Amino acid sequence: MQKINEILSFIKDQYKTDDFIPLHVPRFRGNEKKYLNETIDSTFVSSVGAYVDQFESMMENIVEVEKAVAVVNGTSSLQVALRLAGVKAGDEVITQALTFIATANAIAYNHAEPIFLDVDLDTMGLSPKAVAEFLEEFGELRDDGTYNKKTGKKIAACMPMHTFGFPVHLDELITVCDKWGIPVVEDAAESLGTYYKGKHTGSIGLIGGFSFNGNKTVTCGGGGAIVTNSAELGKHAKYLTTTAKRPHPYEFFHDELGYNFRMPNLNAALACAQLEMLPKFLEDKRNLAHEYAEFFKSINIKFREELPDTKVNYWLMCLELGDKAERDNFLKITNENFVMTRPIWTLMFRLPMYENCQRDQQKNAIFLEERIVNIPSSVR
Repeated sequence: MQKINEILSFIKDQYKTDDFIPLHVPRFRGNEKKYLNETIDSTFVSSVGAYVDQFESMMENIVEVEKAVAVVNGTSSLQVALRLAGVKAGDEVITQALTFIATANAIAYNHAEPIFLDVDLDTMGLSPKAVAEFLEEFGELRDDGTYNKKTGKKIAACMPMHTFGFPVHLDELITVCDKWGIPVVEDAAESLGTYYKGKHTGSIGLIGGFSFNGNKTVTCGGGGAIVTNSAELGKHAKYLTTTAKRPHPYEFFHDELGYNFRMPNLNAALACAQLEMLPKFLEDKRNLAHEYAEFFKSINIKFREELPDTKVNYWLMCLELGDKAERDNFLKITNENFVMTRPIWTLMFRLPMYENCQRDQQKNAIFLEERIVNIPSSVR
């Protein structure tokens, strides 16, 4: 209890308050009100407007990709990304069980089924070794792709998720997937501002998806973005997410199943102002992470830090506690004292809609599920 009291005191000192400290809240310190007022004055508040184009351009520059497409949220970005990668009804997609539910749901929305494989302890993200072992045991490479010998279904994609902004071992994962002809779709929802070997997450696989939900480093209330270095896929992404309507001065003709996943100009205006602040936000979060790391080292608690060859955005900062009992006690006392902390997600295969999905032993995922907690990570 004494150690937790020290932690409570330190966190409250970081945020200079004795009031309730949330896990992660947005900060509006730039041109947000100005751009919103300009949008309202223009009357272009819906899905057509200058800020939608500006947002896409800014994301292309930040992530260094050929094309970024604004969408309504991160889940829709992943749903469409998987379809663009070739995932069809009845297919399977390799992913991790240690993730937010949007990852699995995006697969299910394509009427495909997830295969849950283990994560690495160091990244908390999908393990290339686990993927390689699974494919060696169950994969069957045919002319049109890799099939699961157990189910007979095509394994149409692999979707790693960069947990809390920490990138998976992408080089190794892509090498494994390339061997089997499986495209990699990055769930980069949590990793805006994260780099792996000098490249921004989301730009390394075939296609990636980001989230701008209210709890993300940069937010526009909702919002998401599809990013890719394929001009063709980028063009198709824009087409699909704007209802697949053929351009015409006045006729309405849609030639494939599209989605009304368009980001409103109001949200895009907010996103542009937030993206302008991204470097300052990231700097403050890295400083906070450094303060946390030094403090938790002094009291012998493991604070998760970035690995070599990576630069992490520290979206949600996390501790690794000794066991589940210690985790539960920590969560109880901190929340009772108005400091919001949260456990990592319940593993996907424990949820009723995904309990029958194929999976491996999940040794590392279970270890982390019992020990990882998030602590307040807002920009100060």
